[in-house]
Amino acid sequence: MKILVAIDSLKGSLSSQDAAAAICRGIRSACPGAEVDWLPVADGGEGTVETLVSGLGGERISVPVTGPLGTPVGAVYGWLPRQETAVFEMAQAAGLPLVPPERRNPLHTTSRGVGELLRHALDRGCRRMIIGLGGSATNDCGIGMLAALGCRFLDAAGNEVEGFGRDVGRIARIDASGLDPRLAACHIQAACDVTNPLCGPTGASAVYGPQKGATPEIVREMDDAHRQFSRLAAESTGIDAAQTPGAGAAGGLGYALSVFLRARLRPGVSIILDTLDFDRRAAWADVVVTGEGRLDGQTAQGKLPVGVARAAKAQGALVVALAGCVTPEAAACNRHGIDAYFPILQRPCSEAEAMDPRAAAANLESTAAQVFRLIEAARR
Repeated sequence: MKILVAIDSLKGSLSSQDAAAAICRGIRSACPGAEVDWLPVADGGEGTVETLVSGLGGERISVPVTGPLGTPVGAVYGWLPRQETAVFEMAQAAGLPLVPPERRNPLHTTSRGVGELLRHALDRGCRRMIIGLGGSATNDCGIGMLAALGCRFLDAAGNEVEGFGRDVGRIARIDASGLDPRLAACHIQAACDVTNPLCGPTGASAVYGPQKGATPEIVREMDDAHRQFSRLAAESTGIDAAQTPGAGAAGGLGYALSVFLRARLRPGVSIILDTLDFDRRAAWADVVVTGEGRLDGQTAQGKLPVGVARAAKAQGALVVALAGCVTPEAAACNRHGIDAYFPILQRPCSEAEAMDPRAAAANLESTAAQVFRLIEAARR
């Protein structure tokens, strides 16, 4: 029997690598003769760089950049030499955890550090990039990132604006002539798991502004600013993308990437599985094991375990999912490629006990062993 393990991290408990290692131990104890392999998987959000670098023999590159408040922060991106691809999490340079709760206000944050990370990769010769858009503290329509890459934004008096959220509504003219010419040769994919447009009741400001510190007044101000900016950008570039699904991701960074950098917005799991050449690996396997910390109704809507399952089923594999906890709504996962799923808790316990890394690893190992004892018995 050939088994491929491709499980997401159990957030707050185990990394993808540690979860996979525990499952592999359980499988080998139950099926000593099985061939077992594993792949690091992530959804394009937090942990993507670490997962892919560790699993694919990549390199971590540390860069000092401008943080969301305009002060220096240290950020890391990944270089995957075999794939000739740089992997970024925008949150490394402009993430919400970098802003103390009492200072959260999207008028006063910038995505400039994201552009500085991209420029550093360009200087290293990188022309293939994956950018995860989750966890932003910003709502600046990506103007901070674009300014770091050479784009100029001018107010009505012809003065260049800084590139914070508060500056979006001041822009009267866009000068993209200085945009780094190396970007024209780049293939950029943005891992985007939301479908929000840039503006309106389901746009970046209305939906995500409040969690970044925006009051109802600030939400209205920034939504108006985004609408005005998108009109200017459409006149400047000829691209009207304000209603594109995902344009509102990361405070409009998805919009800036697609319009000015010609990036392709795709679900994170699709990008990661393509990068990992998952179809080829799954074609080798009889059984694929996936999972995450919590299996629920949202999982069935395209989160990583279902993305893995759909790809694995297309290659004819049996798919099993393991999870820290399972809700009744998780039954929908059975209609999306997961043949059977199992919660890993062995006894009643507190949430803190369940999420203890040693306990979680032991529970994964034990559950995997029992699942594969059953599969092995059924194959006899």
